[in-house]
Amino acid sequence: MKNVYVGKYGMLHLDYIKAHRKETYTALTMEGRLNEYLHQVDTNARETVSLLVREYAEKRGIDEQLKASDPLRWVREMNNCKASAEETVLKEMIYI
Repeated sequence: MKNVYVGKYGMLHLDYIKAHRKETYTALTMEGRLNEYLHQVDTNARETVSLLVREYAEKRGIDEQLKASDPLRWVREMNNCKASAEETVLKEMIYI
């Protein structure tokens, strides 16, 4: 069995499948694939969040020029993009 890092999204998904998808949790545990599965969920979720943040920022015109001219606004806007991206990922990838 390969032990790999399971990050934030993998742990959130673990909690979810333990509570709501017990048969999936049991099967993955019995087959010795739980850790690798959670690592893959985490990796996919992180990549999706990153992609969505870039897309949201581009659509909203958040760029390096804004970062240079109004850094506090840039931080607010980027935090908003990240929160929106995480909400989407949690809804569509983690809590399913």
